[in-house]
Amino acid sequence: MFTRNVQKGVQSRPPRSAGGQGGSSNRSRSYHHSARPSAGAVRKSGNRGQGNRGGGNRRESTLDPSLFIRKAVLAKPEDVYIPSFTYPNLSVHTGLKANILKKGYKNPTPIQDKTIQHILEGKDILGIANTGTGKTAAFLIPLIDKVLMNPKHRVLILVPTREIASQIRDELFGLTQALRIWSVVCVGGLPIRYQMSDLRRDPHFLIATPGRLKDLIGRRAVNLARFDHIVLDEADRMVDMGFIGDIREILSILPKERQSLFFSATLPAEVKNLINSFLRNPVTVSVKKQETAANIDQDVVRVGRGENKIEILCGMLKNQAVFNKVLIFARTKRFVDRLTVSLQAKGFRVESIHGDKVQSKRQKALDLFKQNHVQILVATDVAARGLDIPNVSHVINFDPPHTYEDYIHRIGRTGRIDKKGKALTFIEQR
Repeated sequence: MFTRNVQKGVQSRPPRSAGGQGGSSNRSRSYHHSARPSAGAVRKSGNRGQGNRGGGNRRESTLDPSLFIRKAVLAKPEDVYIPSFTYPNLSVHTGLKANILKKGYKNPTPIQDKTIQHILEGKDILGIANTGTGKTAAFLIPLIDKVLMNPKHRVLILVPTREIASQIRDELFGLTQALRIWSVVCVGGLPIRYQMSDLRRDPHFLIATPGRLKDLIGRRAVNLARFDHIVLDEADRMVDMGFIGDIREILSILPKERQSLFFSATLPAEVKNLINSFLRNPVTVSVKKQETAANIDQDVVRVGRGENKIEILCGMLKNQAVFNKVLIFARTKRFVDRLTVSLQAKGFRVESIHGDKVQSKRQKALDLFKQNHVQILVATDVAARGLDIPNVSHVINFDPPHTYEDYIHRIGRTGRIDKKGKALTFIEQR
């Protein structure tokens, strides 16, 4: 049950039934850590099919508010997942294992437990999992081991956004310290000449967004015929952003003899068609029990006619002992800026990100939020997918999302892995 103070009184609503798992950023220019400031996604020209997601679209959400109400379900002892191995006993390169343990990993998550051995054996994978389940380590750990065993292997990782690319780069860096594994991130929003220079060093791992990779292919700066391992991460998001044609073109250039790993939270029709042409006799691994994580408390904040939503939000955020690390989603870039200024004027430590901000400012805002230098991050749906931000206490949908799939990905920024989180959605009474 969510309770808030309104106009000198206290309004509370009784419970209603519902309908319905990074590392810190490293700024060094070491080539191993990708050499460039950070990662990027969609090229500005046209936003490559994003439409107005997170932009200027003022359409109201038509979702039933009951979809946003669900109590967290605490795991029962019999529901606790028992993995088939532990990381101290995993048969991988000793240097890799040392880095795994240094990161504090002991027991694999279900997606890691069910995929790592298959990847080590060279099988194609179709992995379906809710956000925050640890799938980045699920594919990085076995692929790093394969490169260590045979340095001629080359790995291409395709992702939808620069933030996700940066996040994978950081995880890769932590797992490969002192192992002489070289990587480069190639994304839009950053100077292409530096990325072309880095590619001439023949990296083991190339992490890229489809648009920038196509640019590099057109400039003959990368030879995809050498890449015998490919990962498509957040595949449904790439399709949603209009990258389907680019992905098919890139796949057609890759060698036919390759290992392909495909990870997606959902399987819309276009994604299923892509799977059929992308994977060969894949091992399907699904650890998705329900659409939203069971350990997220979900509720609504009802706003009456004439009430000021920003004032209500500020009243909630003042309780910093409860709302200690808050990600707020708004519908448009312009309103993200407006809300950020309003919260700053009230004395809150707040940053913002959206698609019109230059990459350096987006990365700085994310870093400040991850490192707890600010309490609040205001964002469009550019932050709804794939980002692993530790210990987010609340996700607040100041504007309800357009689709339930958007909602799932938004609230997946809290309650990650085994943590408990809370999601609140503002509903205006008409």
